[in-house]
Amino acid sequence: EFKSRHSISSVRKRELSTFEGECFLGIDAGSTTTKIALIDGEGALLYTYYGSNEGSPLKSTIKALKELYRLMPQKARIANSTVTGYGEGLLKAALNVDIGEIETISHYKAAEFFCPGVDFILDIGGQDMKCLKIKDGVIESIMLNEACSSGCGSFLDTFASSLGMSIKEFAAEALTAENPVDLGSRCTVFMNSKVKQAQKEGASIGDISAGLSYSVIKNALFKVIKIRNLQELGEKIVVQGGTFYNDSVLRSFELLSDRKAIRPDIAGIMGAFGAALIARERYEEGSSTSLLGEHQLNEFNFKTVVSRCGLCSNNCLLTINKFGNGQSFISGNRCERGAGKTNEHNDLPNLYNYKYNRVFNYKPLDSSQARRGTVGIPRVLNIYENYPFWFTLFTELGFRVELSDRSSNKLYEKGIETIPSESVCYPGKLVHGHIMNLVEKGIRFIFYPSITHEQKEQKKADNHYNCPIVVSYPEVIKNNIDVLREKGILFMKPFLPLDNEERLIDRLHKELKMFKISKMEIRESVYTAYAEQEAFKRDIQKAGEDTLNYIRAKGLKGIVLAGRPYHIDPQINHGIPEMINSLGMAVLTEDSVAHLGRVERPLRVVDQWVYHSRLYAAASFVAKQRELELVQLNSFGCGLDAVTTDQVQEILNENSRIYTTLKIDEGNNLGAARIRLRSLKATIMERDRNGFELKRIDNRYKRIEFTEEMRKKHTILVPQMSPIHFQLLEEAFRQSGYNLEVLASIDNGAVDEGLKYVNNDACYPAIIVIGQLIEALKSGKYDLNNTSVMISQTGGGCRATNYISFLRKGLKDAGFEKVPVISLNAVGMEKNSGFKFTAELLNRALMALIYGDLLMNVLYRVRPYERIKGSADMLYEKWAEICKESLKCAGRKAFKQIIRQVVKEFDELEITNQVKPKVGLVGEILVKFHPTANNDVVRIVEAEGAEAVMPGLTDFLLYSAYGLEYKYKYLSGSKKSQIFGRVAIMIIEFYRKAYREALSASKRFYVPETIEKIAEGASSVVSLGHQTGEGWFLTGEMVELINNGVRNIICMQPFACLPNHVTGKGMMKELKRVYPGTNIVAIDYDPGASEVNQLNRIKLMISTAFENMDKYETHKVKSYVTTDYRKMGSTLSMRTKL
Repeated sequence: EFKSRHSISSVRKRELSTFEGECFLGIDAGSTTTKIALIDGEGALLYTYYGSNEGSPLKSTIKALKELYRLMPQKARIANSTVTGYGEGLLKAALNVDIGEIETISHYKAAEFFCPGVDFILDIGGQDMKCLKIKDGVIESIMLNEACSSGCGSFLDTFASSLGMSIKEFAAEALTAENPVDLGSRCTVFMNSKVKQAQKEGASIGDISAGLSYSVIKNALFKVIKIRNLQELGEKIVVQGGTFYNDSVLRSFELLSDRKAIRPDIAGIMGAFGAALIARERYEEGSSTSLLGEHQLNEFNFKTVVSRCGLCSNNCLLTINKFGNGQSFISGNRCERGAGKTNEHNDLPNLYNYKYNRVFNYKPLDSSQARRGTVGIPRVLNIYENYPFWFTLFTELGFRVELSDRSSNKLYEKGIETIPSESVCYPGKLVHGHIMNLVEKGIRFIFYPSITHEQKEQKKADNHYNCPIVVSYPEVIKNNIDVLREKGILFMKPFLPLDNEERLIDRLHKELKMFKISKMEIRESVYTAYAEQEAFKRDIQKAGEDTLNYIRAKGLKGIVLAGRPYHIDPQINHGIPEMINSLGMAVLTEDSVAHLGRVERPLRVVDQWVYHSRLYAAASFVAKQRELELVQLNSFGCGLDAVTTDQVQEILNENSRIYTTLKIDEGNNLGAARIRLRSLKATIMERDRNGFELKRIDNRYKRIEFTEEMRKKHTILVPQMSPIHFQLLEEAFRQSGYNLEVLASIDNGAVDEGLKYVNNDACYPAIIVIGQLIEALKSGKYDLNNTSVMISQTGGGCRATNYISFLRKGLKDAGFEKVPVISLNAVGMEKNSGFKFTAELLNRALMALIYGDLLMNVLYRVRPYERIKGSADMLYEKWAEICKESLKCAGRKAFKQIIRQVVKEFDELEITNQVKPKVGLVGEILVKFHPTANNDVVRIVEAEGAEAVMPGLTDFLLYSAYGLEYKYKYLSGSKKSQIFGRVAIMIIEFYRKAYREALSASKRFYVPETIEKIAEGASSVVSLGHQTGEGWFLTGEMVELINNGVRNIICMQPFACLPNHVTGKGMMKELKRVYPGTNIVAIDYDPGASEVNQLNRIKLMISTAFENMDKYETHKVKSYVTTDYRKMGSTLSMRTKL
């Protein structure tokens, strides 16, 4: 049935050799292939060509056209021609092709020919992927794969070739596969490792081929299209592109999408065929083609040179094609000046340029006037937001302000060797080069503040945090750029309450005390600085209003290019604003119109970051303005945009508006961006021609409260995080009146569900926990009318605060939007009448957590040495049941007795006198404790002959409470919160007292440190102001382990976890410097990550641990931890017991 059904969709073909009359030519100049289609006036196919472009679209097209001219009979005449694709501009200029058309339109025209009324098109080529959604005959949305081409057809070809097979043979093997290998949907690098692992495990070629085909489609559906509900695919689906000639890829699509698709018999040349249809459609009777004829092609010659533009600071690398007739075509330019053209759009507003100049065009004091010397400020991240403030402040205080140079590739390369995390965003990576630039300028005092909160602009927003990278990157610089310490440069990176004027004055007075500045002078300078910051914001807003008036008066279109403040850096945006101008549209920034928008609240997401609050306000404004469209800039690796992109899209879609996002990184090949922007313009024009009217669509999530009546009837599903602890917490909640069920601990199927329903740029923990809940709801095991779900919510600056919004979107997309969601949080973010923290519940929950920490501690300490295999697990299971039973009464006397008895019996368990290296396990809280997330790392460590040492879960609660102390002393925290934190610590330590005393009485077990001691250890390396996610606590746990003789550490984090860029990977170099002999490995976990790679890195670390067992005895190391690099003289003594 499959093969017969797909043999139907074929185009009518005619013999070219006997044809007479007008014909129409379509050329698709792809990135790797050249395609040509020639049709008659009725759309019948006369001639086709498909071949590699061999690195030159122009040469390959000339070769193909010469062959076509040779075959054409005398009475056949090319009446009109169209070129599309990657090389469209070059071919149109060189060969005088009549029409140039964006490839998305060409593909749509071809699909419409085969399937009138088509509403969904998926095109997968060798290196790119396009998805078009069509509504009412107009392209509604366009999605393309981003900078990386993994997951497309070329990967299948390459892998087939590596096995000595043709792609046809390789695909045929897949159709008979019985057990397709699950290879994920992530990067090809990860997939390669997974394939190798599958081969070692005996998977057949067919199973691997089928697995790869599934991966290509998973990548398309869940990463590119981000499909959540299969209904979104529509009913009339056309698939095309050379990859779909592979029957196994086509079959995978139909199975995963539960849809029957149309695959035309010319799937690989649909772009060329669509271009030919456009040539026919736009042909005017009696006109002649301008396309070079056979004789002209024979005479045609060209040469290509590469040169730098030099007309502006972008200094674009230009490819200049010079043709024999004296004309030329230039590519690689970001604006029309680079193309050698007079800039006909130079009068169009470009607020990116305006804002860049406005924010930095301040004249510093002359050196003779700078009574307090020079201060260097790096042109990075939050400085793009607050430079007017800092410049004014330091100028008023008598400093000459020296700004680092404009960003450039050369500047970026100066700092590249000091970047500790390869997956941090490009704006973060650039910071290293800017600091090096200031050092090279001879600056002796560099000021780069850590700002946790900006001033709140949207009064109804939930919070006003900065991004974790923006907040904490100064710490990464301090610990990774050695030259700062070596040259004795004063590098100040204070945490400052910019959102609290009076607190800021006090903090600056203390931080700058070495300069002997009076508090009155600080106060006056701060007031002046705030006034200048406000003036800057007003100027940007006025520029936005002026631009709106201009485009309305001229009848033009404008693009709100919405991003972060630092996206105005030309090195980061790669000339996208100029590209938009070249398309005849004005460019506005998000903050130039955000003040005009009114956000309809509540939003589905927690509106927690200031820069993103502007995005929502700008989107709300654009959604109702016909002359504006919004394009969102998204830095590759930005975890926060997993939250914001979906929300901005929802705001726009509510008003039938088009959503476009451009993902950017250090690469400046903007082919995909150009396609998106040209396609957007084409769609706007098509809508205008058709008189498209904006319609209000109700797609908002409606929160359902968990009521007291529900408490009596509902089963509450909770995702697993830590099996040892959560089995006890489950019992604590049940005994307190909640029918709570913790889901399975090992569940790989949940990851697949998570990938379907969670933005794939979200972190691994979000994908796992939401996948668990949706999988459970789909299982049929629960009465959906009497089921609720619960998820924790931290309320901090990490995106974990927004897991609840991911969950709500996932539930809605999966058809479970009527299932109530309970937020488990300690900060009063959401209230439900049916759920309350009672004294009874808190008592049981704290006991459960202490029991969990205790059982984990004693089990992991003893199991690697047990004389009788399995005895430790048996003893653990016995006491886990006793602990659960004790939670019924939850009496303190029994609680203490059980703790003492657990320690006593594990103390008496027979063990060997083997000496094994100890391996500490730290990291992001879910990845650290969840065996599915970390691939059962404890068992891996034990299997490799080492002992796993994992700090307890209760410590995280203590860290959260302790942070309130710092916020009150140094930031904008309240006295009430400080007292609450102190009380919380006292209560938790009251419960932990029996636990710590019992362990202290034993010589076998580790005694957990107090949170004060962990904070003291952390502060030897990192500021306690870092409180996003695990924050300083992650570093503190590593220091605690090192000081207890555990020098070997696995630092586990979700791939691209923002806080861990700082306090995990960002601190490793400094930890190794301060604590010689420390052996740390950072392991990233992700749905597509290679387990083989993870395992090999862990094995290598443990191998080093064995080698170092007798190497390190006592070391004395001076700690380097001050904002001004003055030596504190503190000495740490360490003894290793291995």
